[in-house]
Amino acid sequence: MPHTGLVARVLIDSPLPQLDHLFDYGIPAEMVDLVTPGVRVRVPFRSGGRIVDGYVIEVFDRAVVAAEAQAAARSATTSALAAPEAPFLGALSPLDGVVSTAAVLRPEVYRLARSVADRAAGNASDVIRLGVPPRAVRVEKAWLAARAASAEAQQTDAAVPAAADVLAEPARALVAPFFSGYPTGRLDTGVMNRERLAVAAIPEVITLASGRTVGRWAVTLAELGLATLGTGHSAILCVPDFRDQDQLQAALDDLAPTLVADSGVTRVDARQANPARYKAFLGLLDDRPRIIIGNRSAVYAPAFRLGLIALWDDGDPLYSEPLSPYVHARDAALVRREQADCALVLLSHSRSVEAERLVEIGWLAAVHPAKNRHPRVIPTDFQSEPDPQARAARIPSAAWQAARAALAQGPVLVQVASPGYAPMLACQSCKKAARCTTCQGPLGLASRSAVPACRWCGALAAGWACVHCEATNLRVTSMGTGRTAEELGRAFPGARVIVADGDHTIQELGPEPALVIATRGAEPIPTGGYRAILLLDGERMLARESLRVGEDCLRWWSNAAALAAPGASVLLAGVGGALASALNAWQPEVFAASELSDRRQLRFPPAVRVASVTGTPNDVAAALADLTGQVNAGALPGLDVLGPVPAENEQNQVRAVVRFGYASGAGVAHSLKASVVRNAARRRRPKSGSFVPTPTLKVRFDDPELL
Repeated sequence: MPHTGLVARVLIDSPLPQLDHLFDYGIPAEMVDLVTPGVRVRVPFRSGGRIVDGYVIEVFDRAVVAAEAQAAARSATTSALAAPEAPFLGALSPLDGVVSTAAVLRPEVYRLARSVADRAAGNASDVIRLGVPPRAVRVEKAWLAARAASAEAQQTDAAVPAAADVLAEPARALVAPFFSGYPTGRLDTGVMNRERLAVAAIPEVITLASGRTVGRWAVTLAELGLATLGTGHSAILCVPDFRDQDQLQAALDDLAPTLVADSGVTRVDARQANPARYKAFLGLLDDRPRIIIGNRSAVYAPAFRLGLIALWDDGDPLYSEPLSPYVHARDAALVRREQADCALVLLSHSRSVEAERLVEIGWLAAVHPAKNRHPRVIPTDFQSEPDPQARAARIPSAAWQAARAALAQGPVLVQVASPGYAPMLACQSCKKAARCTTCQGPLGLASRSAVPACRWCGALAAGWACVHCEATNLRVTSMGTGRTAEELGRAFPGARVIVADGDHTIQELGPEPALVIATRGAEPIPTGGYRAILLLDGERMLARESLRVGEDCLRWWSNAAALAAPGASVLLAGVGGALASALNAWQPEVFAASELSDRRQLRFPPAVRVASVTGTPNDVAAALADLTGQVNAGALPGLDVLGPVPAENEQNQVRAVVRFGYASGAGVAHSLKASVVRNAARRRRPKSGSFVPTPTLKVRFDDPELL
């Protein structure tokens, strides 16, 4: 292959940490017109004719770079400064081929991926996979052909302006947000001035012109996107799951139907089939401002002239990325906001503790509705109940009375902790939890007549006997949606009973009377709102072992309470204290501030950052020794280590938790990444002569469930 003087700098698409840097390849003459930054290429790697995929990050002329390096070296010598490292001038392997001429990796997306990966000691290619879907060849060929035809048509007709000129400033007739319910001009100004805002959502439902009822938050988020689009910029609107995406889509359809019909709104959704998802992604590569809606991965979507990133309910655990490097969508949004200099909005009913920290340090500005309108929340623990058995009941008498009265007017919501019929069983005799004899998982019932089965491995327990007292009878210790629906159906004969959980997806309801038994987050939205809401199993929800359990419960209950009709009662059963007070007064920021204060005293996140280091005892000790050396040298102040202790569900592995201040984050990530690379590069040769990789050293930053 004849060589040119051009060099392609390539990021190899590999999960191996030792390959997480750029490699230089020569560009053959026949590929010069095809190779541009962002295209997919195939490159030779090491020996044996191995070919791997990658992305072109940069293209440069070797002669020009060499001349610039020589000039810089002479200048450094004259000024007695150290000369910069000269570029490699030896022979380069040529590119093997260009997969496609579509430049799918935008420079701003690569910068974001690189920064996010470095912050979490991860690989940039792992982050890029979240933003660039797998290739669909037919879809891509059709898109390239359409672009070529459009370009040819514009060249032959000079009277037709360029697409970017037509679409850079959308017609304002399409976008007329008014942000009713908030101080006049506050959100409009915030978007235009690229401010960073923590916005309290108005807790109510609203019926659109189409007749569909959605949460008021969806209208506010849609208005934010439309206001951004009206300035000629794109907006990325992130929501936790498909139910929220459907509400947001409905709000946009109602506010700007012409814009939606003209493909001005793009939905990027992991639930889409790959061809549809890839087609939507390719559309984002056009130089046209759009509103982009999606789940956590939408924060990595390419966006022309990005003007806003907004997250609804940023405390939802669905924003926590389960794939390496496990970066929370909120953290990625903060990084992208700084790189793009765009507006950032965190919209929620219940402020997360992470958002509260950003408000307290002045990085976010808090915005509240103009009027303090909120649901009428009644904690049953605040009511006087002379009968102690009635106070301890799962459904207190006040809740029964409220449900009975409201059921004559419309739907009533009953929120419970768990799906299924009876998720937890215990021995009738000694009251010990019933466990599977195969894996020690909890036993449960799928229905009244079902055989007890393990909730972990599914093994049936027809001949179960208690290992403590040898009794064979079981009792139900917790009720799921199925058992609750069964009991309430008997208590309210003739009432329509609806179950909504992970197995029964219902998103909308009419205004007719019905008892709706739903798990948290799966509540359908009725026309006009619920006439009463019962929040049950609060004590069970709070029993979960998690640092975030309090704020999670407040968020679940706030989101459910926001579905109440005007004047409807929301009864919180079995919960008192600060949580009940915050929900009753609708002051979630007060609870968040109290939580943050407690965590500062205990050095828990988000007052500090944390990273877990898991591996063999020797590997973890070596990684911690590197960190300790930097602490002793004064490079990483405020760092401390908890552990190591034996890792759960990992044989011969230990785990340590590193706590450190935000200012030390870059240094800690760099040190732990070096340890991961060093561990991954080692190989041992057993007697058989084959190579076996050593156990992987695993690092995870900012795990929300670590403590």
